[in-house]
Formats: sequence, structure tokens, C-alpha cells
Amino acid sequence: MNQTDTNTYYFENSPIWKAIAHMSLPMMLGMCLSVLYSIIDAFFIGKLNQTQMLSAVALALPFMTIQMALGNVFGIGGGTYISRLLGEKNYDAAKIVSSVTFYFSLITGLLLIIICLPILHPILQLLGAKGDTIQPTKEFILTFLIGSPIVIANFALGEVVRAEGASKESMYGMTISVIVNIILDPILIFVCHMGVAGAATATVIGNLCAVLYYVFYLQKKSPFLTVSLKAFKPSMEVTNGIFKIGVTALIQTSFMVVSTLLLNNFSISYGDYAVAAFGISLRVAQISDFIGMGLSMGVIPLIAYSYTAGNIKRMKKIIQTTLLYITVLIVIITTIMMIFRTQVFELFSKDPQVIQIGVTTLAALLISSLFVSFSGLFTGIFQGAGREKEASILSMIEGVLLIPTMIVGNIFWGLYGIIWSITVAQVITCIIGLGLWIRFEKDPSMKNSALKTQS
Repeated sequence: MNQTDTNTYYFENSPIWKAIAHMSLPMMLGMCLSVLYSIIDAFFIGKLNQTQMLSAVALALPFMTIQMALGNVFGIGGGTYISRLLGEKNYDAAKIVSSVTFYFSLITGLLLIIICLPILHPILQLLGAKGDTIQPTKEFILTFLIGSPIVIANFALGEVVRAEGASKESMYGMTISVIVNIILDPILIFVCHMGVAGAATATVIGNLCAVLYYVFYLQKKSPFLTVSLKAFKPSMEVTNGIFKIGVTALIQTSFMVVSTLLLNNFSISYGDYAVAAFGISLRVAQISDFIGMGLSMGVIPLIAYSYTAGNIKRMKKIIQTTLLYITVLIVIITTIMMIFRTQVFELFSKDPQVIQIGVTTLAALLISSLFVSFSGLFTGIFQGAGREKEASILSMIEGVLLIPTMIVGNIFWGLYGIIWSITVAQVITCIIGLGLWIRFEKDPSMKNSALKTQS
């Protein structure tokens, strides 16, 4: 079975569990490797015994999230568009979309450098960097800023490759990035005495290696897609097709950036210990978050293909099975991590204040994981089906809820009010997402789409 037949098999004919496993397992493994790198990164920086450096990495998170958001504009927007085009058997258009996605991501990275470089100091202030945290935060962010075209293209191309069903190849790119990061981290941080700038440089170089691999795959191995300049034909139709769903990913992440900025600025008022505790907790909780995210993101191409092809029965079965898998896996993982969260935190910091705050923060984030994963799947359903209205509503609602919840929590319950506001907002978002999905199931467009397979 050649690559084309293999990809089509998982989209159309394979058992549901096998299709989900094919698409999601590599995604989950790749994301777990990314979390592993993130934790090892925090471990190495923690060995410098300077709390302000751990704080700097936490403060820089919103900027890194912006880069991810821009990558997802093209990755999720272009990727879901490609999967829908493949469901329609429109292979020529899919090639154009993949090429446009790649070059748009590079151009966006260059624009980000041009915009942010002159205003770097105000950005640091906005992030909440003060006193001893200003210099390490500046070094960390400056390195990531210079590498913006590479970082954004990496996010975009990983999604593009998965969009045609090549989930293993997408994982290979993520794995290459992580391995390079882990090898370079101790060398640049300790041997070259680059500190947090060394950690950032290792990440950018790892991203570059992944991009080179993705370009090689798309040019030499891909049955449907390309990044050739000859296929770079950014028409209005193609641009709209990418951005109508890509913008929903940007909206979702923009609210995440705003809420993280609030989190940083609120927590910095409680001291470096609170910021460091939040930073470590977010990294550790990513293990369960990324397991759920790997499942929910992994099935988006399957949903998009089935919906466009009119195979609604298969699409619904994919969604139901994925919900079951998410529930079982997240409950098991979060239970284990909840039991050993104190021991986990002691791996990163010996500071009793950091540990005290961090254990509670980690508990709140672990409880949130299941609801984050469900919400991610509901958003992915609407993105895959090209339903930008529902995707936009669900993308905005989390931030709309989290910001006032965090402010109220800070006023009435202080630091712990901030911590638990995240959990409250995620639960409500999940409930709203379920309501939107039930409403979508009853939509006439679902019945009309199903008629394609009957006619």
C-alpha cells in the first residue's frame, strides 16, 4: 500500500479506533516529548539556583504563546482547509493551500520581528518583568523574536503534514526538534554560559531542524501537498479559506495571552516565588493537557475529511470514541500526578515557598485538564467542519470568562483565588462547548452533508 492509499484508508475505511490511533498517538507522543523537553528545560534552568531565571521563562510564556497562535492561524486554518479539500478530492487546490500556508507563516515571522524589535522594552513591562527578572526575560524573548519565522513555520507545517493523514511524519518533526533541544540545552546553558538565552537558542535551532524535515517531506514524500514556490498562488479564495478558521485559533490564543499576562502581573505582586510556582506548574500540567490535546487535535483531519465527504455517521463515531479515550486517559494520568505532586515539584525547586504555592497551583491545573481537553475537542469539531461561527464563540468564551473570574478571585481570595479561577473558567467553557455541539448535531447542514454519501 503506497502513501496515498495508506492516508485514504485511515480517512475512509479503517476501523474507528485504528484511525484515531493512527492520527492521535503520534501527535500525543510528539507533544509528550515537547513537554518532556519543557520540563528538562526548567530542570536545567533550575540548576542555576536563580529564581529570577525560572520567573523569566514564566514571564516570557505569553510571547511564546503569540508565536504559537500565529503558527496555528496557518497550521489549523490551512490544515483543516486541506483536509476538507482532500475530502472533496480537490488535490490541486490542496497543493496550493499547503504552499501558501508555508510562505505566509515565514512572512508573518518577519513582520513580527519588524514590529516587536523597536518596542521590546515596553513588551517586557507589559509581561510583568521587574527588577532582577528584566534582563533574563529580555535575553529569552529576544532570542525567540529573532527566530520567529522558524518557530511560526514549525507550528504551521506540523499541522499541514498531519492534514493529509501523515501523522507519523508530523511526530518525526516534533521528535527531531525535541532531541536537538535536549542535546543543546546543557551545552548552551552551562558550557557556553548563556543561561536562559541558551535555552531559547536551543529551542529555535530545534525548530529549524523540524522545519527542514517538514520541507523535505512535503517536497519529496508527500502524495498530496507541496511547499514549491510554483504552487504559491495566494488567491482571495485560498486566503479566506485559511483565515476563516485560522482566525478562530488566533482568537483563542489571544485571550490565552491576555489571561496569562493578567496571571503574571497578579502573581508578580505576590513575589518571584508565585511566578516561579506558576511557571513550573504550567509545564508539569502540560503532560495531561497535551495528552488530551494530542487526542483532540489528532482527530481534526478525520473530522474535516468525513464531514466534507458527507460521512456524518463516521464523524460522530470518531467524536464519541475520542471523548471516551480522553476521559479514561486524563483521569488516570491526573490521579497519579495528583498523588505525587509534592515530590514532582521538589525536582525543580527546593524553595519551600515555591513548593507550597506550586502544589496547590498544580492541583488546580490538573483538575482543569479534563475540561480543557473536552473544550479542545469541541473547538476542533467546529474548525474541522469549517464552522467559523461556533469555533469563534468557543475560542472567545474561555478568555471572556477567565479574565473577570481571575480579577474577582484576586480581589476576594488573593493568590489562591487566582489559581482556582482557571479551573472555574475551564469547567464553564466545557459546558458551553457541549451545548454548541448538541445544537450543531441538530443543524440541517449535517443532514444535507450526509446526503452526499447516499446520492
